[in-house]
Amino acid sequence: MSRRWLQRYIPSQERLQRTRSLRFMHHMLGDPAMWVLSRRSVANACMVGLFAAMLPIPGQMLLAAFGAYCLRANLPLSVSLVWLTNPLTMPVVFYFNYRVGAWVMNYPARQVPDHITTMWIAEQMAHIILPLAVGSVIVGLVLATAGNVLVRLIWRFQIYRSWRKRARRRQRRQRQ
Repeated sequence: MSRRWLQRYIPSQERLQRTRSLRFMHHMLGDPAMWVLSRRSVANACMVGLFAAMLPIPGQMLLAAFGAYCLRANLPLSVSLVWLTNPLTMPVVFYFNYRVGAWVMNYPARQVPDHITTMWIAEQMAHIILPLAVGSVIVGLVLATAGNVLVRLIWRFQIYRSWRKRARRRQRRQRQ
């Protein structure tokens, strides 16, 4: 991943420190290690953000921020990755997580009716919650691990490509 590309989309440290709603996290926002864009910090941020995004809990962003603080990951990236499960994608993602959990636990998966109501969801919640939680943790772990490995591989590939480019430029200059 290109640092310049990431820096274009990540808000600045000063901008977040000026935000009133984030005053309680001032000690975290002031830590320079939370803003570093290195292979390790970006990969860990992807891992934390993707795992937190798969959990069907309120406060996913706070969980991602705490995880980024513990793992010394890039804070803005880990918090922004939580928005993969936004209100539009949340039903699909959590239904998939439920199906994975039901399959792993060998539960018969509930069929979704043609017309979903909040009353139906409330009635089914006792049957849904355990497979949803198990499936969410499993999918979160798999996605977090895959994201971490993929970011590290892409980063390494880009470094290798830039080294080769520099070597070719040096060879051209030596020939001239």
